[in-house]
Amino acid sequence: RAYFPGQEQQVRLIYQGQLLRNDAQSLAALHLAHNSVLHCHISQHSPPSPAPAGPHASADPVHAALNVGSLMLPLFVLMLAVLWYFQLQYRHVFTATATTFLAGLTLLFSFMAFTMYRR
Repeated sequence: RAYFPGQEQQVRLIYQGQLLRNDAQSLAALHLAHNSVLHCHISQHSPPSPAPAGPHASADPVHAALNVGSLMLPLFVLMLAVLWYFQLQYRHVFTATATTFLAGLTLLFSFMAFTMYRR
């Protein structure tokens, strides 16, 4: 507040990758070591007001855009399931190389999914 008067809603402080949200807490209370790096992000626009919670919170189609990233995991699982179904039903079409590649792709996807969602 002392360094950015009138811009308090646009200033965000970041320390060790964490957004400092508590405005009442002083920098001394964070136990900053000498030569610590504190990032200051000043937005050109004020942050949006918090949206109401719920599945149909926003009636505005611009703000209710489809999050395609959340659909990637189910899409890949569905694609792998279909490929494994075809591999089991039509073994004569799949070569040993194609089956090995499918197994490797399944293992790679499983590893990536577990490392991304283990938090």
